[in-house]
Amino acid sequence: MTGDVMTVYSLEPTGWTGGRIYLRMIHDAIRDTARVVTLPDLKRGYRRRRRRKLRHLAALAPRIRKLRDARGVFVWDDLSLLCFTPAMRRRTIFVFHHHDPLHYDSAPIEPLLWRALFAALRECAAVVCVSPYWARQLTARGIPARVIYNAFDLPTLDTIRAESRDDLRHRFGLPNDRTLVYVGKAVHGKGIEHAQAALAEHPDLYLVSTGNNTIGARTHHTGWLPYLDHLRVIRACDVGLFLSTLHEGWSRCAAEAILLDLPCVTSGIAGLGDLAQLTGQPIADLPRLGEQLRARAHTPAPLTTQARGRLAAFDIPYFTSAWRHLLLNTARSLDEPQPLADLRQARAGRPRLLT
Repeated sequence: MTGDVMTVYSLEPTGWTGGRIYLRMIHDAIRDTARVVTLPDLKRGYRRRRRRKLRHLAALAPRIRKLRDARGVFVWDDLSLLCFTPAMRRRTIFVFHHHDPLHYDSAPIEPLLWRALFAALRECAAVVCVSPYWARQLTARGIPARVIYNAFDLPTLDTIRAESRDDLRHRFGLPNDRTLVYVGKAVHGKGIEHAQAALAEHPDLYLVSTGNNTIGARTHHTGWLPYLDHLRVIRACDVGLFLSTLHEGWSRCAAEAILLDLPCVTSGIAGLGDLAQLTGQPIADLPRLGEQLRARAHTPAPLTTQARGRLAAFDIPYFTSAWRHLLLNTARSLDEPQPLADLRQARAGRPRLLT
């Protein structure tokens, strides 16, 4: 604590993956109720992927040691939890996004690190997941976990959804005489290669992707776009196809597509299965995927509106309230001075970066 202001220690949210967006949203949610102090997420600045997590841990460990006697709460989502003392872990809210060996970059050590992380999570004050799938997986390992879902800026999405689909196609050089299928970000594990293979004999289905294209996707690839243009590309399409093979939480791209009134088809794996069940999206039938997508592209508007409505509860006020309550309750369970100044008395301002 600093006076009446709670201090929250976290990693700097570097980049625009789903996990980094979620962490940035946490910082935004608590910024006017706590002083957020961040350490750099070093691994995201390394050009060479091989063993980057090990280099990250070695570089971050001395910075974490300096915080051993710090008061306050840690909001953490990184393997560097292993550098924490047991006392630090007892003051930690850990955000568990997902775990998948496809993301390993530090074999043969990394599997051992994850095994140690699962043990360390049992010492944390709270563990948060973004989908019921991962809450169930962690609970099965003896780790109590709760779900705070991804959330979305609904007014922004409403504005994009109101834009003319024909105008957006013209703007981004997309054809008007094909069924446009948005297949997500062209990175490893998202299933774009499976989509290309399954739809190779369906020239009327035109695949569109965004992101950095680390896989050389043979789609209409827009490259990296500012967030609003990313949403506009999704809105320009007729149907979403999300064949991720990763054991993710919710796919943020898939949820955005549903909120933009795109009927979707998903792989149903892990958190995508949760999202599909909640919003009534079917699981991909690969042998008849072309037929399935054409039918989904003509989904009646009342059904896409109904699916959107099921996600509408997960807006920014929901997310802000959930995280503020969790932070307050966690701090009250610790040996922090009471009362916690009703958190609303805390100073506003951007997080401070510890170097």
